[in-house]
Amino acid sequence: MAADDPQRMTQTESKEALEKQVAQLRREITSMKRTLAARAEQAAEQSSGWVENATDRAGRAASALKSRAQEVSGAVQENPVTYSTTALLFTAVGFMIGLAVGQSSDHRHRRWH
Repeated sequence: MAADDPQRMTQTESKEALEKQVAQLRREITSMKRTLAARAEQAAEQSSGWVENATDRAGRAASALKSRAQEVSGAVQENPVTYSTTALLFTAVGFMIGLAVGQSSDHRHRRWH
């Protein structure tokens, strides 16, 4: 029976040591959870700031675009002949460039079939 006592003490000590290790691991896990939660909160705040910044920039860009479109619309309404003539001139120049490129290309590829 005396031989059983040292073995029981060793088992008891092993069990206590294991329980201490488990308790320590639980504390470490709890600490890691808190750290991760804090970092997740910081990341959420940063991304929220980025979204707000992007939204503000998009709103300003849309306002600027709307303002410029209104300016162009006003200018066209005040000078319709000038803008119509300019558009017609650019169309004619584009057509002439298209003809010149078409004439300079290989004549064997002129057929559609």
